[in-house]
Amino acid sequence: MREVFGATPDPQQDEILRAFPSSPRIALKGSKGTGKTCPEAWLAWNFLLTRPHPKIAATSISAENLADNLWTEMAHWRNRSKLLEAAFTWTKTRIFANDHPETWWMSARSWSKTADKQQQSATLAGLHADYIMFLLDESGGIPDAVMASAEAALSSCKEGHLLQGGNPTHLEGPLYRACTSERNLWRIFEMTGDPDDPKRSPRVSIEWAKAQIEKYGRDNPWVLINVFGKFPPSSINTLLGPDDMAQAAKRSYRDSDIEFAPRILGVDVARFGDDSSIIFPRQGLVSFNPIQLRNVDSFQGAGSTARKWGDWNADACFVDDSGGYGAGWIDAMRQLGRNPIGISFAGEPNDRRYFNKRAEMYFLAAQWIKDGGQIPPDCTELTSAMTQITYTFKGDRLLLEDKAQLKERLGFSPDHADALALTFAQPVAPRQGQSMGRSKHKFDYDPFASADLAGSVSASYDPMRG
Repeated sequence: MREVFGATPDPQQDEILRAFPSSPRIALKGSKGTGKTCPEAWLAWNFLLTRPHPKIAATSISAENLADNLWTEMAHWRNRSKLLEAAFTWTKTRIFANDHPETWWMSARSWSKTADKQQQSATLAGLHADYIMFLLDESGGIPDAVMASAEAALSSCKEGHLLQGGNPTHLEGPLYRACTSERNLWRIFEMTGDPDDPKRSPRVSIEWAKAQIEKYGRDNPWVLINVFGKFPPSSINTLLGPDDMAQAAKRSYRDSDIEFAPRILGVDVARFGDDSSIIFPRQGLVSFNPIQLRNVDSFQGAGSTARKWGDWNADACFVDDSGGYGAGWIDAMRQLGRNPIGISFAGEPNDRRYFNKRAEMYFLAAQWIKDGGQIPPDCTELTSAMTQITYTFKGDRLLLEDKAQLKERLGFSPDHADALALTFAQPVAPRQGQSMGRSKHKFDYDPFASADLAGSVSASYDPMRG
């Protein structure tokens, strides 16, 4: 690295580089920003340059992630070396030796989002050579089936290496197995941003790490993963459990508990004939029976929403405007003298921990339920969606399962859940006359309390603390 790139590895990177020749299996488990991708790229270039006719297959949690991270890192270091620029050609899916393009190469591989286990296992299949290397970037979210074919290929080569690196986001998969049940087979390097660890990565800002710990707590799953580089204590793949929803359906509050909370309507507009349009009312800790509409046009839907708005004296109305389907409803309501707010589920969140607005709204709704929120009894579609939707990390940001995939698993569209989530789209001012200190209930819910009100709120809100 020093001779070819003019680079100076940090102490832990030095240790990783020295371990590589004699360690066929290396796993880099680390928090956000610790520099896992850099040594992955270094070792891949080392293997390409120093072994005869090697073959390397690289993959990641998605084709986009592979292109944006590891493959870009490979290009960066090639551009730092005249030797590599002269000897190898870099393309968007392949790196090959100019003298032997058919037998001396590294390929970028991925699987489709709808691939089954057999298709996933084929991602790294088909490599046969004396010198083989498999590189799994962001392996914390890669399916086990992808690793299986790579492990099989090591049985018939002179020298083979499995190199993986990722954040500890899942309690399953190749990285989790390497660090637990198969730990004796792997050389594990733990890379952390813990401000109190003398071996912490110098790439992670101590000020940033301390701020995250102070803001969310040391036991917060997001902090465990992104600051300490540790696996969370329990699976965080689903938003809520059945017990959470059952308790929420049993709760009952007095009018005085919510009288000053804003009244909010969340409106999910049907996209297809088998979906429903849902108008979900919520005031503070209480959500009320939703209105379900089928096969209505924009004017009918807008009329129903406007009537509920007027009858209930709502303070705000958020309408799903992700694909333009809600635009007709929004325009029609404005003609009726109302001012709804269109929300794009793919839009930017207020909190950068979330990948998009959809993830942010769902997490806020889930935490609201955990913190005492009441849902209508027998709302089975809402319960099914909230307990079955899964999430992962994309980089260091929380990302929900794709809606189309969720719909396929559920057998119906999660319209009720979308509508309830929309009631958390943006902060809404309290109703006129509210005194933040007057609520008699211990869950005085105000997720966007300003600094001057924070002292009078009885329970501080944290969307990741459960």
